[in-house]
Amino acid sequence: MYVLVSYDIVDDKVRNRVMKFLKNFGDRVQLSVFECNLDESMYQRMKKGIEELIDMENDRVRYYRLCKGCMERVVISGWGEAPHDEDFDVI
Repeated sequence: MYVLVSYDIVDDKVRNRVMKFLKNFGDRVQLSVFECNLDESMYQRMKKGIEELIDMENDRVRYYRLCKGCMERVVISGWGEAPHDEDFDVI
């Protein structure tokens, strides 16, 4: 599954830890946004790891699970490339 992860984390140290943690699961495409191609167990491991790092009262992380059809409609203005791997064909 393809997951877009965005986060709004108050503490700079925690935000940096989350960013480094997410680099193990996907590609950083903006300051607080990652694109990840994961199977279900990797997704659960990533989500659990993030929940162990953040302050559940003050921080927020959103996980957008995207289908293949959604990925085919990704449009980028400016620099960067639409995500592509062997599981998805982006036209």
